[in-house]
Amino acid sequence: MPKRIAVIDIGSNSARLVIYQRTSRYGFHLIVQQKSRVRIGEGAYERGGHLQPVGLRRAYGALQSFAHTLREYKVRKTHCVATSALRDAPNRSEFITKVRRELGINIRVIDGTKEAFYGAVAAVNLLPVEEGITVDIGGGSADLARIRNGRIEETFSLRLGTVRIKELFTDRGRSVGEAQRYIREILETLPESFRDVRAIGIGGTARALSRGIILRRRYPFEKIHAFEYSVKKERAYLEALTSAKKEELSALFIKKNRHDTIREGALIFLEILRKLGSKKVLSSGVGVREGVFLSDLLRNDRLHFPPGINPSLRSIKDRFDLLGLPEGNKQRIGRRLFDTLAVEFGGAPKHRKLLEYALSLSNIGKMLTIYKEHQHAFYIASQELNYGFTHRQMLTIALLLRSKGDTLYYRPLYRRYRKLLPSKKKIKWLSFIYTLTLILHENSSEASIAFDWEGEKLRIDSDRPLYLAHEEIATLEKPANFTIELHDHCQSIYGSD
Repeated sequence: MPKRIAVIDIGSNSARLVIYQRTSRYGFHLIVQQKSRVRIGEGAYERGGHLQPVGLRRAYGALQSFAHTLREYKVRKTHCVATSALRDAPNRSEFITKVRRELGINIRVIDGTKEAFYGAVAAVNLLPVEEGITVDIGGGSADLARIRNGRIEETFSLRLGTVRIKELFTDRGRSVGEAQRYIREILETLPESFRDVRAIGIGGTARALSRGIILRRRYPFEKIHAFEYSVKKERAYLEALTSAKKEELSALFIKKNRHDTIREGALIFLEILRKLGSKKVLSSGVGVREGVFLSDLLRNDRLHFPPGINPSLRSIKDRFDLLGLPEGNKQRIGRRLFDTLAVEFGGAPKHRKLLEYALSLSNIGKMLTIYKEHQHAFYIASQELNYGFTHRQMLTIALLLRSKGDTLYYRPLYRRYRKLLPSKKKIKWLSFIYTLTLILHENSSEASIAFDWEGEKLRIDSDRPLYLAHEEIATLEKPANFTIELHDHCQSIYGSD
């Protein structure tokens, strides 16, 4: 597979280009993202689906610019998919032929169920979710997929989109109630199997709604991907959007580029949530484009990352941990120390797993500058640990990476994110275990180390000399009042002080 792979997504409302840089077999990251509000479907829904010249001109201009970017970045493989507006258009062939002949871009028109499938592929691989129904509201359609046990079981497409509802109702001065009745009538075609307490919001409309909720609630972590909210708590806000005047939308935390269709989007989303019986929404920063990319990347893996492979961890390690130091013993030390102390602070398997992730990433800050490696590591992890983690997991791992020997955890960061983190007691103990593990491992990566907890004393036995560790442990901040005794090969040779 080429190192740089591009995906172009032509929707009813916008056209987007993304380019992914592969760092290893399963590692990748986004290096280019371009968007144009082409509104290719403008005027089409009230004219039998026929694409109008103004929309076609905008779409061609955007694709022309995308083609230039593909050449600049020397992209060797490009996937271009088109969704609702083009698949509904009787006059699409001429446009597709022109783009292929003049720009060298092959457009593949996909139906709504395929669009839903791609969104679900992205969700099951890049979100911390095993069950739920993906909901992707575009300009011309709303596409849904039912996920069970991490597998895509069913897909469905509805002729409900923001531009479609806008042109059929809002632009004609028809009421919100009329649009609502129309949406409910369409939703009656949705199979009864599409019921779940969790909806997974995919696409621009869902992201805009999540962003508004994040800003309105002053949620401390401004990351949409994996953000989850209660439908009951946010219903009043979503309903307010459906009837708001355009000039009121900014005060409701909606970006100007979403003012045209967010009211219709909120109305469709609310009605779909009602039909699904969903009580919470998990927000996705990924969708069709990532699904297209992953369908290629994972084509020989049954469209799933193999067990134990997390693409975010893999990409971070590929890009920021270039030292190539041995890690096996570091993980063994960390697990033994955790198991020895877990009962003291209520440590559970989920906490041990987060510790293992942090230990795996412990060197990523060194590649920028060793003098601020802890700050760099926190920033890299908090920004790049996107796929397969909850916000709580992302921030816990990042805060462990911020730990230093004389400061178990960085208190200003804990205060900022405390609502999304484990208790202070757990953070202190996890930070202590993380820091002590690194001290021991960095003094001897080959030492066999055993631990014994005696209530008010932690005894450490090593079969290798750990001379410098004695000094570092002496200044190590502890999460409680106990002593640490280190017995190593140095003492058997030189005697104890």
